[in-house]
Amino acid sequence: MSYRIDRVVAAEDIVVLCISGRITRQEVDTLRNVIEAEASAVAIDLENVDLVDREVVKFLAQRELNGAVLRNCSRYIREWVTKERTEMMEKSGDIEDD
Repeated sequence: MSYRIDRVVAAEDIVVLCISGRITRQEVDTLRNVIEAEASAVAIDLENVDLVDREVVKFLAQRELNGAVLRNCSRYIREWVTKERTEMMEKSGDIEDD
């Protein structure tokens, strides 16, 4: 296993999923299941994530669009997620091209 997910209850209405290690497309289904199993709001802490691939970034961008909060992203992950999220919004028509 190249990654780890720790579940921390930060408040009554927020669960923080602290992820560490490397996350690849093989782990997306597991991560999706963990997030969807939560009844309360979810924050995803990426402080200890070493590496992600494009499928993970697309997944994180979609989660952020759906209301999840991404915390402690490295700069490269934050920039990549922002770019993917913007592209998703443009494709769905939520943002008009200039």
